[in-house]
Amino acid sequence: MIAATGLRKSFGEVEAVRGIDVEVRPGEAFGFLGPNGAGKSSTMRMVAAVSPPSAGTLRILGLDPVLDGPAVRARIGVCPQEDTLDTELTVSENLYVYGRYFGLPRAVVRERVAELLEFVQLTDKAKAMVDDLSGGMKRRLTIARSLVNRPEILMLDEPTTGLDPQARHVVWDRLFRLKEQGVTIVLTTHYMDEAEQLTDRLVVMDKGLIVAQGSPAELIREHATREVVELRFGVGRHDEVAPRVDDLVDRIEVLPDRILLYADHGEEVLARVHERGLAPVAALVRRSTLEDVFLRLTGRTLVD
Repeated sequence: MIAATGLRKSFGEVEAVRGIDVEVRPGEAFGFLGPNGAGKSSTMRMVAAVSPPSAGTLRILGLDPVLDGPAVRARIGVCPQEDTLDTELTVSENLYVYGRYFGLPRAVVRERVAELLEFVQLTDKAKAMVDDLSGGMKRRLTIARSLVNRPEILMLDEPTTGLDPQARHVVWDRLFRLKEQGVTIVLTTHYMDEAEQLTDRLVVMDKGLIVAQGSPAELIREHATREVVELRFGVGRHDEVAPRVDDLVDRIEVLPDRILLYADHGEEVLARVHERGLAPVAALVRRSTLEDVFLRLTGRTLVD
């Protein structure tokens, strides 16, 4: 569905994407994980055929997006990071007008609008103005709009940024359903739980480069331990305490607000911390996540 080799994007002297290789297979959910400025959105704009590559080769559905831009855009759906809905139109009118952009017959568009409103659970809001919708509803409407042309590839740039947990789960459910219908999904995110929930495979990007790739489970197995012990002490004490626990595990990370001890058996490590007379303000044993992978690979957390 998507094949990129040596893909680069520069803005003057700034190289946002520094030569990456990507392959997306039919029917899978593929993710770009990384912090702001990693090059995710620049890559997505190239794949969406709205920003030409500075170097390298890129094929979307077998087409060259530079030479065949209109043909590529007709077969993909794009959900941008910011909602770009027309606030002077109703919910259904937003979908109808967008469908007409693709040259779909009026009767077909009307039928499609009804289908999509039902799919994103906004049928009862069909005649409402956009400004009357909640943030989660606006996001679902933007996703519905990107599906008007029945795309073969759906691209989502930070699909749930700014949403509360309940709204995020509703969006996740809709995306799961699309994947079950065979739609190939490509998304960017800096939420590690979102990447773990939604993607079959992903690449971790940092400073315009791919630093790791694989399934979420593969990346966690390769770059982290089974569990992590989080220790929180008083303000400014973490650098002081770290030498007293760093021999308990093979890997330790000292962050401004906590110490992370990477271990396969977290409870045993936590018990040994207490045996040494240390009394953290808070302690937690959890499973490793993609954020731990990113911390290992780049030395910073996903939200830095």
